[in-house]
Amino acid sequence: MSVDEQALSPDEQNSYGAVLKEARMAVGLSQMAMGALIPCSESLIGLIERGKRNPTRQFTLAAETALDLNGELLRLLPISRMSGPKWFREWPKVEENAHTIRTWQPLVVPGLLQTAAYARAILSAEPGVTQDWIEEAVATRLQRQAVFDRDKPPMYWALLDECALIRPLGGAEVMREQLEHLLKMMATPFISIQIVPLGVGATPGLLGGFALAQGQGMPDHIYLDSAEQGSVSDREEMVRRVNVRYDAIHKWAHPIHVSERLVREVAAKYEDQ
Repeated sequence: MSVDEQALSPDEQNSYGAVLKEARMAVGLSQMAMGALIPCSESLIGLIERGKRNPTRQFTLAAETALDLNGELLRLLPISRMSGPKWFREWPKVEENAHTIRTWQPLVVPGLLQTAAYARAILSAEPGVTQDWIEEAVATRLQRQAVFDRDKPPMYWALLDECALIRPLGGAEVMREQLEHLLKMMATPFISIQIVPLGVGATPGLLGGFALAQGQGMPDHIYLDSAEQGSVSDREEMVRRVNVRYDAIHKWAHPIHVSERLVREVAAKYEDQ
């Protein structure tokens, strides 16, 4: 396997290598045994673990599978390596520089909170996609989650329709893992997740999901979901209208403690299936 054109910094190399080695040893694999699974040479794994060689995306995806990881290595690849449609590539950069992100999702858990298996279940439903495309898209989604690993992560305020909890994407096991991940994220001081109950009926958010981002020294941005091609904009009037829509949806949301209890209850139901 060849190295990526863009090199990791020394700190990134050491961090990636340390996580790789710890995960490999945790499952009792030697470098030779892991190389047979990927496949690659034993010496390449040693070089990557010592920070002497840059891992490729291909190597990272294979290592994640071999070591049964859930994005721990993918999150350590620089965000600038992300693939994806041109219209979307601006948004991860916005997330990187944001101090506050707010989002509304009427159908699914937002990307920054998704597990690999849940993301894979969503992306697999796209018509005509290949497995390679799915894995590339999953990798990009997990890399974006590195914003929460910063020394000062953004404040993240997520509103989810109750529908996102009960739609069984990927089956009971995938949903149970996803909801347990939500509970873990809710326990952090910089993430707030509130559920909008189905009993509300119509809300201003039924037309689609969106996200808003604010950051020091940059204009406010919005990301709008779409069936074919979403959009990213910093147009002041559009940002203002989406802010109003977010506030209108927020007033229908359960308080945080009620939302947490609801997530636990739904997760327990998936446990029984």
